[in-house]
Amino acid sequence: MKPSKPYQALARKWRPQQFKDVLGQDHVTRTLANAIRLDRIGHAYLFTGPRGIGKTTLARILAKAINCAEGPTAEPCDKCSSCLGIIAGNSLDVIEIDGASNRGINEIRELRENVKFAPTSSRCKLYIIDEVHMLTKEAFNALLKTLEEPPPAVKFIFATTDPHKLPATIISRCQRFDLRKLSDGELVARFKAILEDEKREYEEEALGLLAGFAGGSMRDGESFLDQLLVYCDQKITAGDVVDLLGAVPVEVINSVSDSILAADPAGVLKTAENVFEKGWDLNQFIAALVSHFHNLLFSL
Repeated sequence: MKPSKPYQALARKWRPQQFKDVLGQDHVTRTLANAIRLDRIGHAYLFTGPRGIGKTTLARILAKAINCAEGPTAEPCDKCSSCLGIIAGNSLDVIEIDGASNRGINEIRELRENVKFAPTSSRCKLYIIDEVHMLTKEAFNALLKTLEEPPPAVKFIFATTDPHKLPATIISRCQRFDLRKLSDGELVARFKAILEDEKREYEEEALGLLAGFAGGSMRDGESFLDQLLVYCDQKITAGDVVDLLGAVPVEVINSVSDSILAADPAGVLKTAENVFEKGWDLNQFIAALVSHFHNLLFSL
């Protein structure tokens, strides 16, 4: 029997590999691509924003762009040993560090010692520290001097969901880029591309519900879509999204919206009681209602 190909989660399968493939962050990708073309690559970058919107993905693409055998180039080849090593996560010159589990001063002291050594086989040695805000105060202090004046062949890329927890002294030594949440339209467009590739049918309303449930996070949306592809036999419907993810149906949101616009408190309370009885998530209900009125406001 021929062995089956190992399953790969959608978030990994559809992870962008080029700047142009990153959704919703044009202000970042354009700046980084121009910096590479103009040979103005900084020594430290800070990517901030909510989870699942592309911070680590951008860090890896930037690492490929710097170390690509054809580069530095804004369009890494994804074929050379450097690019393939970064994609596979086994490049000796691109070191990814989890700030949550390597947060102490001893780990940063070890990093400071390692930056003194030249890259193994690449143009630069890059340190990608995810959730960098988790480092201790002592670790940040130990990192300051190295971050300000690293060796010529060393670059730092930091990613965090909580930039306000970083010392100002760290932020001031980096080029900071604030990434934004993705819009429902951007999420739905990606979902359609995925489902067409998977050869699965869907209802437009289902994808809209799924986008709302993802809350602007591409990774969350793709994870939910992974679940739906297993849950649904054929066509993905709005009912499937409601049943599997606990999303509040559109008709419920429309009902409470109509009651509010009609100044009908009894209708609002009746709908709220229905939400309680059905066991729908209240936070999701409120978020969907806010999003609904937001869309109404901008459609005027």
